[in-house]
Amino acid sequence: MTTRGLIRYGMTAAVAGASLLALAAAPAGTRSQRDRDDAPVPAATTQPVVVELFTAQGCAGCPEANRAVGGVAQQPGVIVLTYGVDYWDYLGWPDTFARPEFAARQRAYRQALQLRNVSTPQVVIGGRRQLSGAHTPELRAAVEAEARGRGWPPEIEFRETGDRVGVGSGRPPRGGAEVVAVLYRPGLQTVEVKGGDNRGQAVPHVNVVREVRRLGDWTGRPVLFALPADAADGDGMVVLLQAKDDRHILSSAARPEPARD
Repeated sequence: MTTRGLIRYGMTAAVAGASLLALAAAPAGTRSQRDRDDAPVPAATTQPVVVELFTAQGCAGCPEANRAVGGVAQQPGVIVLTYGVDYWDYLGWPDTFARPEFAARQRAYRQALQLRNVSTPQVVIGGRRQLSGAHTPELRAAVEAEARGRGWPPEIEFRETGDRVGVGSGRPPRGGAEVVAVLYRPGLQTVEVKGGDNRGQAVPHVNVVREVRRLGDWTGRPVLFALPADAADGDGMVVLLQAKDDRHILSSAARPEPARD
């Protein structure tokens, strides 16, 4: 463990020094193992602007939005997450990526953003601004505005062993905050829709979310969380620190690719 790593988690230099002294007193073999286990590794993307698309394969206006966020996903410093929702399934095509909890996540944004209802396509940027639809100029402007408005968020760092993530110190929001891991399939997937309003279309999806896993609460103090051990091979992972009440994303980091032998 390095002093730099400790301070980045919000500890003081005095605490860092005490921890290093404890490591120095340990047997050499134990010390090297602990150093390796606790060493932070750089995130694949540090503090990306998180763009969440709520979409449905049976929604006539969604393919255009899917393509628009696919273009934004190519920008550095941006992570796009696509959630399939199931409330249009009755129109004749069950969405192959939808899960009920994704619609629940969208409803939480509806309440936080004081919207009258939920609809698709909807894009939420940073948990604090939204677009109904996804016209590229407006979407890019919203992403740029979110990037400019950032302060000094609590740091998120993945541990070298790949099984834990640390969230640093900061001022917690009113109502508290939680840490979630979003598991997704990176890149482009295309679905041939065979029913409903988009019958016959090949609908593109980028970074399709498979699961949102709650890791625990964050109280403003540095803390380590265990990461999901059952992530599928090839899954991407983004860890979000998110306010419970207003749903603002306070901090974010994309997990680095595992080391290859």
